Amino acid sequence: MSDPLFQAALAEVAAAVEAELPRLLPQPAGHTAKLDHAMAYACLGGGKRLRPLLTVAGADLFGVARAQSLRAAAALEMLHCYSLVHDDLPCMDDDDLRRGRPTVHKAFDEATAVLAGDGLQAQAFAVLADPATHPEAAVRVELVAGLAAAAGPRGMVGGQAIDLLAEELAGQGKTLDMAEIGHLQALKTGALIGFAAEAGAILGGAAMAERQALRAYADAIGLAFQIADDILDHEGDAAMLGKRVGKDAAAGKATFVGLLGLDGARARAAALTSAAQQHLAALKGDTGVLHGLAAFVITRRS
Repeated sequence: MSDPLFQAALAEVAAAVEAELPRLLPQPAGHTAKLDHAMAYACLGGGKRLRPLLTVAGADLFGVARAQSLRAAAALEMLHCYSLVHDDLPCMDDDDLRRGRPTVHKAFDEATAVLAGDGLQAQAFAVLADPATHPEAAVRVELVAGLAAAAGPRGMVGGQAIDLLAEELAGQGKTLDMAEIGHLQALKTGALIGFAAEAGAILGGAAMAERQALRAYADAIGLAFQIADDILDHEGDAAMLGKRVGKDAAAGKATFVGLLGLDGARARAAALTSAAQQHLAALKGDTGVLHGLAAFVITRRS
């Protein structure tokens, strides 16, 4: 069972982000109402909100006002949700279920889903660039540049491209090796988690050493998160997860479980969690929530 401090922090931030998102998303109106509703559908009513918690917990260490850190967290969640909308499309992973509900292209239609993802991505950067997120333009520019790098061709999108390549290779009877899978996941999953952790430090004007410690912590939990996903995809319950399971194995793609075995994957995830928690020793202040988040990553059941 996760520790009470972490669970309370996660519930608090999840509720705050759930309240913040409707204020930052466009209000349904006129001829764009369908698009507006689809954007809100993609973001609201579900999700663990781990990335927002990373941002807020990191910002708390440096005395950042919650009004600012929640805006950054909501922007990050918009971008994450855009990636899920596009990832679920028939031309990508072709999923009908996300967070226990029909995916956006099923609830609306494919064209609207594409546009909803596009809209969420653009809105995320608009929120970060707004002076309400931080009064200093240089800080806002650094946030925008950091999210762009984490989300772009050498970040999340690049990782998704490698994942598609892995499917092509699987069709030819080839698989990625351990180093290649690690690189794929460092981009596809880890880059955005890394930015989530560092965003709070950017808002708080933290020293470079502190930012590097948070980034190293996030790199470790990002990989542990993906290994845990592979384990859940292998043995999890679709009803509990709210999405289809076993799809990577069915597609013939290499996974951490496939390469390391179930016990080996669990051991690797546990080692990464321990390494992540050790990085927190370089930070001042109460890092209890971040310690709990690292443990939760590999014990979660959804």
